[in-house]
Amino acid sequence: MSNPCDRRSFVKTGAAAAATLWAMGRQGVAADASDVRAAPIDPVRVGMVGIGSRGSLLLRLLLDLEGVEVKAVCDLIPERVAKAQDMVVAAKQPKPTGYSRGETDFERLCETEDLDLVLNATRPWKWHVPISVAAMTTGKHAATEVPAAETIEDCWQLVETAEKLRKHCVMLENCCYFREAMLVHHMVRQGLFGELRHCEAGYQHYVGRARPASAPRPAETKVRTANSYPTHPIGPVAQWMDVNRGDRFDYLVSMSADGTRGNPGADINTSLIRTVRGKTITLYYDTRLPRPYDLIYRVQGTRGICMATADKIYIEGRSPKAVTWESMEPYYDQFEHPLWKALGERARARGGHGGGDWLVMHRLIHALRTGTPPDMDVYDAAAWSCITELSEKSVAQRSNSVDFPDFTRGRWETTPPLGILEP
Repeated sequence: MSNPCDRRSFVKTGAAAAATLWAMGRQGVAADASDVRAAPIDPVRVGMVGIGSRGSLLLRLLLDLEGVEVKAVCDLIPERVAKAQDMVVAAKQPKPTGYSRGETDFERLCETEDLDLVLNATRPWKWHVPISVAAMTTGKHAATEVPAAETIEDCWQLVETAEKLRKHCVMLENCCYFREAMLVHHMVRQGLFGELRHCEAGYQHYVGRARPASAPRPAETKVRTANSYPTHPIGPVAQWMDVNRGDRFDYLVSMSADGTRGNPGADINTSLIRTVRGKTITLYYDTRLPRPYDLIYRVQGTRGICMATADKIYIEGRSPKAVTWESMEPYYDQFEHPLWKALGERARARGGHGGGDWLVMHRLIHALRTGTPPDMDVYDAAAWSCITELSEKSVAQRSNSVDFPDFTRGRWETTPPLGILEP
């Protein structure tokens, strides 16, 4: 006799409940995702969805970490699944189950496998939300490559599903673990800049030679006049400014310099964000005009300023010459982030954006193995990802201001700031 409460029934019931919750509006839910107290998991059993170039790198980094068992791999292309299975076996783990029956075979993975975490690095991005929701509704934590979602409604769906089911939904924003970003984080926490007033950051990455000029970055996103890729620059800035942890994004204004090559979409988008506590952020998106790669990471406080990617800093009363830039090198010696002191050499050796990729994976697995909150939660994933739609709306309205949703529903006022992350 068949069991009416089999896995397929469970996932369908869970997905329906999540969809109903999402459609009910923003009136609040029973649980708070930032207060998830998951028991320690060791080992962490992982299912990997999306084994392209990015997914292959993340799989390699996963296999380098202690306490990880890769149990399932999924991709549209069978050859990629086979390659991933070979990688796992080469790491002296049992051959994982392969899934490659079509675009939605991740659903079968989630329904069938006993996993703790489903990690997805799929393209196009439209699959990030369905995969994360499928994971959570079958009792698993979710981790996704950037952006976590493409629309505000999808951001709400992630938030409300995570809250209802008390599962982590983490966006893998590797830039938060870049060495210069973590140095600034540490100096901010040590009070070197005084009170923060303004930050500046941008995804400025010329890809004109690699892709047609009309293609935004990355290639799978639709052509739009907006900041189409905001999470790399905004992630570290949001953490320095305690966004969702004592402050939050309030509103945004945006404008674009369009089509200087006769193509649709923004050549350069500039967005200004103001927080509830009165801090400001300038955010750039620039991938189609000739320029060296630069994320900027500029911080201005009441006691000083730095431009991290340009190796420039000035601290009043500390810098050797009055109102003159100095190199940041001595500050690395004195204020290197504890995480980088302990793990930077290993992170750099493993590769992936100077070690940032290894660290983002390490911190996620560390959180699950110790039962501690991850450094980035579902509210961060939503607040950082929704900038694309908000900037698009502002541009379309002649740069009128557009309000940010409060995905935390007021919890930002009592959630403590992210402290100094320990190894």
